[in-house]
Amino acid sequence: MNGDLLPACHEIIKPFIHRTPVLTSGLINDIIGAEVFFKCENFQRMGAYKMRGATHALLKLSDAERSKGVVTHSSGNFAQALALAAQSIGVKAHIVMPTSAPEVKKKGVLEYGGIIYECEPTLEARNTAAQEIQRKTGATFIHPSNDPEVILGQGTAAYELLQDYPNLDYIFVPVGGGGLIAGSALAASYLGNTSKVIGTEPFEVDDAYRSLKSRKIENNKTTNTIADGLKTQLGSNTFPVILEHVERIIRVEEQEIIDAMRLIWERMKIVVEASSAVALAGLYRERSAFKGKQLGVIISGGNVDLSNLPF
Repeated sequence: MNGDLLPACHEIIKPFIHRTPVLTSGLINDIIGAEVFFKCENFQRMGAYKMRGATHALLKLSDAERSKGVVTHSSGNFAQALALAAQSIGVKAHIVMPTSAPEVKKKGVLEYGGIIYECEPTLEARNTAAQEIQRKTGATFIHPSNDPEVILGQGTAAYELLQDYPNLDYIFVPVGGGGLIAGSALAASYLGNTSKVIGTEPFEVDDAYRSLKSRKIENNKTTNTIADGLKTQLGSNTFPVILEHVERIIRVEEQEIIDAMRLIWERMKIVVEASSAVALAGLYRERSAFKGKQLGVIISGGNVDLSNLPF
């Protein structure tokens, strides 16, 4: 997989997505000691960058495949993205969601016409349920992060950011299944500038950090994090890209995530979810290393349960 496919991917999905804004904050620039450009995928259709990958994967299916529908498993954002993309294109979407998924994200899936199947909050339960739906319906399984077409689609967020700001030194990206950071790394590599991609993730789910160290995919022993979108692990397609192109991964504490989330809400006046705030939390934690630089931050989404805020 390489970034040469990104321009065609971007062209295909353009009619179905928003080109999201890039915002700045003078106060945050002062706190970090650098210029920080936030790519605001919380303003994307369905509220997260995952609309990009879901749309691309659907559009790459054959007519015969689309006629039988699609199935995925997701704690929320990819579930909503695939449901909305499927609705936009006229495809039936079967969505396996863990019982622990936020209610706001379940509601979104239903509003977008997705059919929800609840399961226990384990990867094994998700996979089993999705396979059973495949067997019964003939639907095509689309992985939330490890599908190559999804990875390319997710990379279009950083692709747009680097088109607008080609002189960024670093781009900070939250890491869950690795689709966003792998796609972002492909975008940085393809555009051929000096930008480097840095991952950020909670200490509580630091499989990507450990995987980069050991050079093999590691598992999480716990998923006790407020960043519900980052509880998944790296895949066979995302990990090789990360190994080749990602410089480092910064881990953050739960309170640091909450503090970063609150800072964005209070100072930038935008709604972001905890998983998004992990990127700024990582930058803030290591801010002394990036003084005077031009920095990009991918705000991955803004789907928040307003009745269950952490502050």
